[in-house]
Amino acid sequence: MSLAPRIVVAHRASELEVLVDRHGTRGQVEFFLRSRGRGLAEVQARHDALQQALADAGSAIDPDHRRAFVERGDLHRFAFEPEDVVVAVGPDGLVANVAKYLDGQPVVGVDPEPGRNAGVLVHPRTEGLAQLLIDVVAGRVGMQERAMVRASVDDGEVLDALNDIYLGDIGHQSSRYRLQLMDGRSESQSSSGLVVASGTGATGWAASIARERVDVTVPLPHQESAELAWFVREAWPSPFSGTSLTAGGLSVGEELEVVVQSDSLVAFGDGMEVDRLRPGWGQTVRLAVSPKRLSLVS
Repeated sequence: MSLAPRIVVAHRASELEVLVDRHGTRGQVEFFLRSRGRGLAEVQARHDALQQALADAGSAIDPDHRRAFVERGDLHRFAFEPEDVVVAVGPDGLVANVAKYLDGQPVVGVDPEPGRNAGVLVHPRTEGLAQLLIDVVAGRVGMQERAMVRASVDDGEVLDALNDIYLGDIGHQSSRYRLQLMDGRSESQSSSGLVVASGTGATGWAASIARERVDVTVPLPHQESAELAWFVREAWPSPFSGTSLTAGGLSVGEELEVVVQSDSLVAFGDGMEVDRLRPGWGQTVRLAVSPKRLSLVS
């Protein structure tokens, strides 16, 4: 007998929850906010909106289906199942945070604060969510397949990300490495690190970098593209480091190879520094299109 489908509701702690955890009591939180020129009412209203969206998501789950709830900080130790359907209740970034731990499971993004978030990956969907989840389980909905970025270290460690992967010094200071392109060109560099972005992430960190590159014209991939764009941040010219290879694209099957020439570097995806790789001197990191995809319910 097969198990009933499981709906996993992912969320992130509200600002109020974070502040209460940090300051101990609501009274101390209110005092802290007043000292910063803010009031408790706005923070409370956002907390209430999130709680209502979570309650609506829970109510939308078919009673015959299994359910689970996971907070963003616990994603790295949560065991997703192959047949899960994931409901991400939060901003667009939460979908990215969830995506790296999935392998084809469908994701429904729900915006608890319509108008406040960009709405690239989440939508104000609490109304009609019950029927949508039934249709997802039955395979009656369309999916957007979003490309992801993969960093692979020569010791077998792998990291996937939906938006982008940063590879560089843990303190964003000078990173030393040798860059190797598939066409045979290579260069030793000292920089603030590399950013490799997907089409989904092309509106974020990569877009801000690209806007500053008046001398480099690298087209950013569109959101459903299978290609990536990569950028070297603040490459520094010296007798031992060059600046000629600072941006490019990667198609499926292509790799950007980085040989670490610092004591250690760090690679993390989508801003989640707690889940990271730490390649050391002499190790090789390969950056490429991941074989995994985010299956986003459209």
